[in-house]
Amino acid sequence: MRTLLLKLEPVIWLLFGQGILIGTMLLTPFILVVGLLVPLGLVDPAALSYERAHAIATFWLFGVIPLGPLVLAAILVLPLWKGAHHVRSLLIDFGGGERDGAVGSLLYAIALLGSVMGIQAVVRL
Repeated sequence: MRTLLLKLEPVIWLLFGQGILIGTMLLTPFILVVGLLVPLGLVDPAALSYERAHAIATFWLFGVIPLGPLVLAAILVLPLWKGAHHVRSLLIDFGGGERDGAVGSLLYAIALLGSVMGIQAVVRL
């Protein structure tokens, strides 16, 4: 199992890095707007209506590129891989290296399952 994880390490690092990017560039402003600016009255709550959010999530650029669904899928999927890799690294740092193969595989399987569920939810929009 550990050999498989070592072979998949470049792919896992790619997903981890993109999860950091998405978490920093998209989720942080979202939390700022929803958690701080709307309650303070600086942003109109109507800007977060269902109709507007659905229009953004289903936006197709030039009728060809599904930009809204791609961004929404990235927001849902990539942070799962970042979290899985962080937990795996934390386990190794705290001396759990001998169980890395089993725990790493379990964490990445959970991230994969969450990714499939997130992509399925986006496709159903």
